[in-house]
Amino acid sequence: MTDFHQNGNVATLHNLRTRSSEEMTYELETFAQSRKIALILPCLYSELETEAMPRILEELSKVTYLHRIIIGLDRADEAQFRHAQQFFKGLNQNHIVIWNDSPRMKDLGARLEALGLAPMEQGKGKNVWSSLGYLIACEDSSVMAIHDCDIVTYTNELLARLVYPVANPTFPYQVAKGFYSRVGQEKLNGRVTRLLVSPLLIALKRVIGDRDYIDYLRSFRYPLSGEFAMRTSILPDLRIPSDWGLEIGVLSEAWRNLAPKAVCQVEIADNYDHKHQDLSPEDANTGLSRMSTDICKAIFRKLAADGTVFTPNVFRTLKATYYRCALDLLEAYYTDAKMNGLTIDRHKEEQAIELFAENIMRAGHTFLENPHETPFIPTWNRVHSADSKFLADLRSAAVADEQEFSSLV
Repeated sequence: MTDFHQNGNVATLHNLRTRSSEEMTYELETFAQSRKIALILPCLYSELETEAMPRILEELSKVTYLHRIIIGLDRADEAQFRHAQQFFKGLNQNHIVIWNDSPRMKDLGARLEALGLAPMEQGKGKNVWSSLGYLIACEDSSVMAIHDCDIVTYTNELLARLVYPVANPTFPYQVAKGFYSRVGQEKLNGRVTRLLVSPLLIALKRVIGDRDYIDYLRSFRYPLSGEFAMRTSILPDLRIPSDWGLEIGVLSEAWRNLAPKAVCQVEIADNYDHKHQDLSPEDANTGLSRMSTDICKAIFRKLAADGTVFTPNVFRTLKATYYRCALDLLEAYYTDAKMNGLTIDRHKEEQAIELFAENIMRAGHTFLENPHETPFIPTWNRVHSADSKFLADLRSAAVADEQEFSSLV
């Protein structure tokens, strides 16, 4: 995107194609001499077998400004963990693979459970939270970044642009959110952002009125991107959702804890493509169906915490308003795609809209039936208050796993 539009709520840092990646990398190397930079990669073992991961490793091996890389590994047995350690040996940086399913990690999980502080479910949220705990325990990084491990269009310029706003000591930003266009296989992608989040926020504004939080979320060009960077001083107080509302949850935490001028969004790629989730209309607990419900609940919870009163009538009106807004936006997406030589299957897009409309009602019903539901994982400050040795023990367990299982299969 080569415009220079600012929305007035959060700063938008564009890629105007006027600066080389090499020049930016040189600056990051300079910043990193006094402000160490870490990268967290939350991944499933199955992602090691995709075309994306070898490309990501090849690109990361060229990065010279990273102090450490933390790989959070989910759904792996012992043999797979050993293989993962060998797989990531190609990284030139100090790095560690955290085996989240190891006996040591399960023992730590039981310790948290006894304190009533254990994450409610497995998934990306818990993976990110555990990796953040390890990073906090290391006490040696000023900046951290997270990105997904299924990016088939990955380049190390993406990482450089992502971390630069929070690594530059003259910038005021504590959080940087990545954005990009979603085009692949001659199609317009990004269904959940296009067909759920954007029209839902428009509908919420019409139904419940102006809210600063809604305007804040609407300011982000890609609020569901999995790429963000932060200054590590804010991590101990960060509340991570354990469900699929992670990305919206992190933005909500930035809204709760920081001034708007401390948050920015940054254009990190001309194009971005990754693994696409199934719509899963037949199973509300998987795929985009589950994701859409969790995202809706995350938004409803935050608005309720800010004083919005929700009732069954509000959700019925919201569903109808959303449906009309989504169809209007679909027309805009269709003409935009056609003008750029891309395709949109209007039938499948409308099917997605119909599913999302039902899931707005499902999320609303769940919210009203369980108003005290708190899917957030406790902050690391709270864990430290309850068990002052836990962070050190988490780090020790990860290192012990690495040493014990480092031999070849």
